[in-house]
Amino acid sequence: MPSIIPIPAFTDNYIWLIEQEGQALVVDPGDARPVLDYLEREDLQLSGILATHHHNDHVGGIPGLLARHAVPVWGPARETIPSRTYAMTEGERASLPLGLDFDVLDIPGHTAGHIAFTGMVGADRVVFCGDTLFACGCGKLFEGTPAQMWSSLQKLAALAPATKVFCGHEYTVANIRFARMVEPDNQALLQREAREQGKRARGAPTLPSTIGEELATNPFLRADRPDVRAVAQAQSQQSIVDAIGSFAALRAWKNRT
Repeated sequence: MPSIIPIPAFTDNYIWLIEQEGQALVVDPGDARPVLDYLEREDLQLSGILATHHHNDHVGGIPGLLARHAVPVWGPARETIPSRTYAMTEGERASLPLGLDFDVLDIPGHTAGHIAFTGMVGADRVVFCGDTLFACGCGKLFEGTPAQMWSSLQKLAALAPATKVFCGHEYTVANIRFARMVEPDNQALLQREAREQGKRARGAPTLPSTIGEELATNPFLRADRPDVRAVAQAQSQQSIVDAIGSFAALRAWKNRT
């Protein structure tokens, strides 16, 4: 059975490594060194690289990996990815080594051409969503609009609730602090806070989460709820008439915290 390993990088990034029977795929390798070290330590052969978006902390390690391993690179068609072999867009399927097939979703907002990869790894449905959806949060809108990001988050929210969410950063505890400002009485959120703080106290990753958990606790997926919209409106001191406006107000509020 394949397994998915988090490789920490920089201060809070995760590079995801899928391994099976001596082979490995890596997702969003911002730094080559920790990946090369893991491959050598575990005696694994790198078979491919996936990139969700062009930011250097997600693709900066690709040249160093390719210098040691001549493998294909799957990445977004609408962004410049180092040595990209396959330019992917929504509706296409990435047929990968290790016998994996991932469908591609276009999820712009954080960057203009951001994509996600979703499919089965062993018995689990997974999504590698880069910096669009975080555990209890979402990415900043560096290149997109609130409407684009809300639409992208809705695509991810429509995945099966049991889908495991593999995002790019260990931001969970800080994101929960903000979520509690939005929904202080959300019991699922209070329970999640205790659970995730316990993981971090043990030095364990908080990821992956699940789509179901995000729907229950992530304010950016809950922006269409009347109670969340009311809080967003009070913070923005402007009239909010729809979910996009509510999401935009929440994102602006988070940017200020």
